[in-house]
Amino acid sequence: MYAVVKTGGKQYRVSAGTKIKVEQLPADVGSEVTLDQVLMVAEDGSIKLGTPLVSGAAVTAKVLSQGRGDKVRIFKMRRRKHYRKTQGHRQNFTELEITGIAG
Repeated sequence: MYAVVKTGGKQYRVSAGTKIKVEQLPADVGSEVTLDQVLMVAEDGSIKLGTPLVSGAAVTAKVLSQGRGDKVRIFKMRRRKHYRKTQGHRQNFTELEITGIAG
């Protein structure tokens, strides 16, 4: 059984026991979160597609950690103009372990 959920503007294909890193969620480490924006649920060959969401479906997950991703370097330059700019960015994330799919 697997499901496609939407969180943080992205879509993830998850099943029970899967670990995923999503955009930062306001939750404590060790707590349970419910992802209720389920786009699709598949079980034993039968598929339920939502328009856009599957009604009554939910995915529960346990928060494993909160962290920051690797640094991304941004470098801008204009040739012959003596213009150079360097910037860095680290995106915050929440690591989840999927515990169950109801739907």
